[in-house]
Amino acid sequence: QVQLVESGGGLVQAGGSLRLSCTTSRRTFGNYAMGWFRQAPGKEREFVAAINWSSGSTYYSDSMKGRFTISKDNAKNTVYLEMNSLKSEDTAVYYCAAGLGATAQAISRATAVNYWGQGTQVTVSS
Repeated sequence: QVQLVESGGGLVQAGGSLRLSCTTSRRTFGNYAMGWFRQAPGKEREFVAAINWSSGSTYYSDSMKGRFTISKDNAKNTVYLEMNSLKSEDTAVYYCAAGLGATAQAISRATAVNYWGQGTQVTVSS
């Protein structure tokens, strides 16, 4: 069983920054991608960003592009989401995701996700 453990959420003022981390319990999956989704109260889960683990290629939701940056540390089996210029509408539970055999673009569709983290709350105060 693969576990994805997120950390780094919290309360931040509008305009501030946060960095989320997601560490996997398994060193290798073969070819796979990891990403982030978020779900705000009363809304559907939406894609944020993803990264292909072998190539490092990235894919972003258009609405998050420019403010959010996804990156990875192979040695730590960890993917990061750097969030800048945060807005109140960024308030949500952020979920880490992993898709086996998937590209970064492919796991933007939640149906391609094989594993989910438990989520970490991000609250942006205005």
